Amino acid sequence: MRIGYSFWGFLGPGITDTPDGGRSHRRTLIDGLIAAGHDIVFLQRDRDLHEAGHDLRERYRWDDGLPGIEVLFLEWRWPIPGRNTTACGSPGHTCDLHRQDQLVSWYILDRRVPAIVWDKDLQLPAGSPLRQMPGVAVCEAALAPSPGTASLLFPVDDEELDRADPAALAAIPRPLPLVYVGNQYDRDDAFTTFFAPAAMQFDHRVAGKWTRTAPWPHVNFTGRCSFPEVRKLYGSALTTVMLLPERYARSGQMTQRLFEAVLAGCLPVTPAMISFSTVFAPPALHASTGQQVADCIARLQDIAGTARHRRLIADCLTRLDTFRLSRQLRTLDEILQDH
Repeated sequence: MRIGYSFWGFLGPGITDTPDGGRSHRRTLIDGLIAAGHDIVFLQRDRDLHEAGHDLRERYRWDDGLPGIEVLFLEWRWPIPGRNTTACGSPGHTCDLHRQDQLVSWYILDRRVPAIVWDKDLQLPAGSPLRQMPGVAVCEAALAPSPGTASLLFPVDDEELDRADPAALAAIPRPLPLVYVGNQYDRDDAFTTFFAPAAMQFDHRVAGKWTRTAPWPHVNFTGRCSFPEVRKLYGSALTTVMLLPERYARSGQMTQRLFEAVLAGCLPVTPAMISFSTVFAPPALHASTGQQVADCIARLQDIAGTARHRRLIADCLTRLDTFRLSRQLRTLDEILQDH
């Protein structure tokens, strides 16, 4: 099928001063769709070229018009005041929402082109008319998606997962006991409960955009890091903590931070209250309080580099099977056949 794919982000490393968690999995999904025989055309601005100076046009195709397509695929965008709700051309304006409105109107409302709406941030309103529209499938990256939606998780490349070597990952020196990579968005409560107490007891680093840090004066916030640095950070750290906004935790939506960490051998200490926590990490890595996070880190320091460490990494890698690209492609095939 010819799929018009709309996303606001990057396929390559992009630029440092921007949020785009999709860099860890978007290209994996798109390359998988292409390998499956689909023809992909991107319908938003080529930010790789215009912002990062990364020319990918030999491999991929962008079209800022309204080309003929058989399916519209939207990574759902939502109103962000002061950014995409302002007038075109105004300072700080991004046109992702205006472009999405145009695509919805042209393809879905006027021409009834089948569409997939991937609500990756759980921002599509419950009362959105798109949810009831024939030919439109809404997907969430959650294990317990909203009623009427499908589960389409952030994909992990099968070959990369199969290549991961627990013994080699366990043998890597890890001078940093604790790290968190990611932005602040809606994570203050989880951070206060699980990360901040452990950060009082261990060397650590928090990399990402955190604009309100006064409640945690003891935490080492180092600002955003480049996308290639993410893997290096995880590779230097023994543990991270899976911090989720409440709406993600309820629905069992785990972010890309899980497989970014595990593939680098960084163990994911996981709040036990997260829905499907045992799917994401073994019970030995679960914690119900910040002190339990600290206790877990101390235990892991004692076994670092041993066979027990290796087995824990192997267990975490096995649990990533849920996110395999091949599984997500089967989900998309079913949706495309139905619509």
